Amino acid sequence: MAPKLMIINMFAAEAAPFRQSLNLTQRITVGGLSSRYPEVLCSEDGVCQVVTDMGYANAASSVAALLYNSAFDLRNTYFLIAGIAGINPNQGTLGSAAWATYLVDYALSHEIDAGEMPTGWNTGYFGIGSASPQQKPPFDYHTEVFQLNAALANRAYTLSKNVVLSDSPEAQAFRARYAQAPANQPPRVIACDSVSADTWFAGKALATRAEEWAKLLTDGAATYCTTQQEDNATLEALRRGAAAGKLDLKRVMALRSGSDMDRPYPGQSDADVLVNYASQGGFAPATRNLALAAAPVIREIVNNWDTWKAGVPAQ
Repeated sequence: MAPKLMIINMFAAEAAPFRQSLNLTQRITVGGLSSRYPEVLCSEDGVCQVVTDMGYANAASSVAALLYNSAFDLRNTYFLIAGIAGINPNQGTLGSAAWATYLVDYALSHEIDAGEMPTGWNTGYFGIGSASPQQKPPFDYHTEVFQLNAALANRAYTLSKNVVLSDSPEAQAFRARYAQAPANQPPRVIACDSVSADTWFAGKALATRAEEWAKLLTDGAATYCTTQQEDNATLEALRRGAAAGKLDLKRVMALRSGSDMDRPYPGQSDADVLVNYASQGGFAPATRNLALAAAPVIREIVNNWDTWKAGVPAQ
């Protein structure tokens, strides 16, 4: 099977809107996938979906199992990573759907207790191999930053930017507590970047560190707006697959939608914005908005495959 497009979701609620909108009637059992999601689902017109399960280990393991399964020829396949995320209220809001160009690993770092950090430091985190939070570390792990195909990310954004996204009364009430736009505005499709970490973080200090870290590691190019658990692990599995001739890394897209704010509204505590994230009302619209924002991109690729098979066409 040679899919035109492979959707990568991380858990059932992210996968469900795609299954409801796409005719994924074919089921292929793949050894090595998560026991909770052992099958790849495909449609007659060449769209498939794999669900990796959550976190770095699950994402990398499931993607690797898919790439080295003999049932699939993925050399011309486009990959769409689609999942929910925490969102930076200075860049988006609950339900916003963001296409990323840069994926930055938030978690690869040294850490000292914030109460013991030297004078002049604003965080106890600093890059492995560096001497301070302001010093860019050497990229010894080779997974610190992934830069996706900007032409593809821009095309995906252009195709989807006018999509009307889903919302909820609970999300509307929560976002109204923020004084600034776009936090207090309705959700829309945006283009900005993502950081990955298995640790869920929230609060002004840690979110500010994500902003500064993304800028530092990309020499100012990345604009942090979403935080999630899997994307750098997924990209490393895909990169190794590309090196083995299994796929084209220039055909990878990353879409993340905001299910919860990464920092509190005025008067709210950091603990409350994290522990009670589900009460923000963003989860349901965020999952729906993944499929809504992706729909025009999927249609464009599938309906114009003769053009897209050779690579991202010029606009």
